Amino acid sequence: MKVAIFKGKIIIRRTILECLNLKSIKNFIDGVDLESSIISSVKELDDDVLEIVNYYNAIILTESIKTPIINKYKTLETLGNDRLAAIVGAIFLFPDQDVLVFDSGTCLTIDFINSKQQYLGGRISPGIDMRFKSLYNFTDKLPLLNQQKKVKYIGDDTESSIISGVQQGILSEVKDVISGYKSCNSNTMIVFTGGDSIFFEKELKNSIFAEPNLVLIGLNEILDYNE
Repeated sequence: MKVAIFKGKIIIRRTILECLNLKSIKNFIDGVDLESSIISSVKELDDDVLEIVNYYNAIILTESIKTPIINKYKTLETLGNDRLAAIVGAIFLFPDQDVLVFDSGTCLTIDFINSKQQYLGGRISPGIDMRFKSLYNFTDKLPLLNQQKKVKYIGDDTESSIISGVQQGILSEVKDVISGYKSCNSNTMIVFTGGDSIFFEKELKNSIFAEPNLVLIGLNEILDYNE
């Protein structure tokens, strides 16, 4: 669980907690005068998290919370909170621009918001690890492999073929999506976040902007917008 403390627009403290409960949050906040807070979860909130919410009177991010975007998504109740926060973070970093946001974690989500701050939707597909696991789980003989730093373009055995298929495959998918959006507006900003963003940053080099704290930035903006 990622947690952060902002002073205005600046992160002054950030960490990842293995155990999220009131004690761990109090230890993290220790010494800081907390004025307001917001929590985002893609899972149902358990008793430990609800205790934190009640203690700090925190805002819970849901589809009913006001955000500084025009949301054109047809099923707001199914839009993941992390996707929503990342989109808001993107328009804070790049106001008045078309922005394409890639969040590369368990799933690869791709979201587009235009220069009018209209969120139009995007894509959801399996992330890198999920692709490796699906090949293992849904076949009888293919091995379970992990992401590799060096990837052959053409695999010359089963293992290198899987690695190439997964990593070069998802890279080709991303390049094709970027090309499609850039063909409509060459000035579209390409922003990456999520656990696998390092992989794409290395492969795509200077053509993207990587921001590991994008969701946290977006949550801070939503919190400010609701005060």
